[in-house]
Amino acid sequence: MLVRSKNKRKIWMAAGLIASSIVLLYVFVFVYETPGGISDWRLSRAWGLESTVRIPLSHTPEEAVQQMRGSGTFQVIHREPVEGGKLLFMKRTDKQDGSDLQVEYIRKTWFGWKWGWGGGYVIGESKSPTQTKNALTYMSIPTVEHISSPFPMVFGDVLDSAIKNVTIQTKDKGEYKAKLIHTTKESTIWFVLLPATHSTPLEIKGFSEADELIAHKTITDLRDSGTIEGIH
Repeated sequence: MLVRSKNKRKIWMAAGLIASSIVLLYVFVFVYETPGGISDWRLSRAWGLESTVRIPLSHTPEEAVQQMRGSGTFQVIHREPVEGGKLLFMKRTDKQDGSDLQVEYIRKTWFGWKWGWGGGYVIGESKSPTQTKNALTYMSIPTVEHISSPFPMVFGDVLDSAIKNVTIQTKDKGEYKAKLIHTTKESTIWFVLLPATHSTPLEIKGFSEADELIAHKTITDLRDSGTIEGIH
């Protein structure tokens, strides 16, 4: 009988320890993810801010972007699942000429969706009749030290419909094939997720279905963006 009582006591003690651990974990995650909490403090330091931004928790990835960016002029054209959350690719709805593309990383937390990092570009359309036709647009977003995210990545629009493949070659000669997404019949975007250890220079290449090189550019700035003219 005494042995049975001791065993019951051990079971209750073990159950109590497990319950306490779960509660402590829940409290830590809440403190970490709550607006103005530890995760926001770390992101603010990465931005070089002295004060801490308060990033809201939201019910959906789209709402997280809306609350963070404060703009309703974007339309989501593609959602890409990544480790820890989603990437939202968006275009402006109030723009007529040129090319634009925005990418936002939204983290999935225990308490909802939370904006993690992102960026984009707006490139005006050239009015010069002598300019060579652009084949690709691009932007590079580097990794952020001490911040978990799917970056670094390079992304952009395919402007020349003859381009069927895009690759990135890194300084260490590693080659990465881009994912091409047809967002509409006339519109295609591309992106490459790179290892966190990558460094410049990066060679961006666009190829035809017959593997003919159509566009090529070497970039040396991890925060670069622009256009790539077609090779003629």
